[in-house]
Amino acid sequence: MEIAGPSPIVPFLIVNALALIIFSPMVLANLVFFDIAGSEMEVKLYYCLVVVLYLFTVARFSYASRSHFSGSWKNVEVLKHLNRLNKHAIQTIESPDGDIIDCVQISHQPAFDHPFLKNHTIQMKPSYHPNLINDEKIKVSTMTKTLKDVSSSRQEVISQLWHSNGKCAKGTIPIRRTKKEDILRASSVKRYGKKKSFSSVALPSSIDPDHIDPNGHQHAIAYTKGQFYGAKATMNVWNPNIQQSNEFSLSQIWILGGSFASDLNSIEAGWQVSPDLYGDNNTRLFTYWTSDAYQATGCYNLLCSGFIQINNEIAIGGSISPISQFHGSQYDITILIWKDPGDGNWWMQFGNGKVLGYWPSTLFSNLRESASLIEWGGEVVNTASDGQHTTTQMGSGQFPQEGFSKASYFRNIEIVDDSNNLRDPKDMNTFTEQPNCYDIQTGNNGNWGNHFYYGGPGRNQNCQ
Repeated sequence: MEIAGPSPIVPFLIVNALALIIFSPMVLANLVFFDIAGSEMEVKLYYCLVVVLYLFTVARFSYASRSHFSGSWKNVEVLKHLNRLNKHAIQTIESPDGDIIDCVQISHQPAFDHPFLKNHTIQMKPSYHPNLINDEKIKVSTMTKTLKDVSSSRQEVISQLWHSNGKCAKGTIPIRRTKKEDILRASSVKRYGKKKSFSSVALPSSIDPDHIDPNGHQHAIAYTKGQFYGAKATMNVWNPNIQQSNEFSLSQIWILGGSFASDLNSIEAGWQVSPDLYGDNNTRLFTYWTSDAYQATGCYNLLCSGFIQINNEIAIGGSISPISQFHGSQYDITILIWKDPGDGNWWMQFGNGKVLGYWPSTLFSNLRESASLIEWGGEVVNTASDGQHTTTQMGSGQFPQEGFSKASYFRNIEIVDDSNNLRDPKDMNTFTEQPNCYDIQTGNNGNWGNHFYYGGPGRNQNCQ
């Protein structure tokens, strides 16, 4: 607990009193001098000097007072926000990557701070799963001599780093503890844990290639339009290089509804590298939601109220391990998001049947019934801080033409239809703002179904 220092108003008042004590006799002495010598000019000059010194002193301490008050107020706000986010832990686990994982009672998680969820009854399992789910394990595909015989690859399970030091008991959920420095990296306490702009969503139909702003968010995605009740895909996991700490690189699924104005609703999940958000360059599992185009509602992971977690094994925001290696083993994760026709909530499953939790339908307007657009793919932030395109990588940092074990991929891409069936999307299109920086290439075969390779290095001889 930090102890506040003395109020800056105290030295301010002391200085003013001293100024009066020191200057008053001088003024009186000069009045006498004026009476004796009659030197009116000297007295006027002296008065001016006294006034200037006095005003300078007042201005200096007034500025110092405001700065002190501003800093103290921000510190109080940060501590209050930490108290809101970091709930009482039944157990604490220190992760090898420096994270602290708090095992919090499921009924005490941040979700229930939301005014819509004060009297919410936790759903411990979905009423229905989508039909024809292929509950495959999270896999690692090991290179063979031919580089093409993926079917003969061995399979292993991806875990999170904190698992090596413990696990959370049933009835609790693992939450990555937020630290003071995490919040201080944000532009404000209010914006901590929130995406910074509406351009986080690619809008393929609204972008004129002749008027693309190369700065900001850039994408390489596949998408489909219609009426949907969920989506699924398996994506391999990488650790892309990030040029600037205020840039990020991610790969995810977007579930979208609305007019892409202030009423955009979005549910998102995947993996990301974001130094600004986490304070490191680890590859992490993440979720996101918004019901007003990233303005005031929603956040990453459990950094605000909304998403209700029921799983005691997976920490949303936790580091993923191991990750794919260039020309080596490929590790991938499977994510399924669907709208339960029974309870109406949007559920998320990670890997082999691990249902993480759900977004209550009451959080949304345009996603309350269904989604109108699904997107799969990568996104980076390009700040162009040195006047050139960023070197922040998307995916593996390789172009899609490099293929398996070198480029990033999404495979077995499916949507959930109005009969709660998983099926291939009928019309899947692609979009990227600058294919010379980040690109995408689709395919279809028996093992991988609808799939694509995507990504790129950012700045190169053809991308400046």
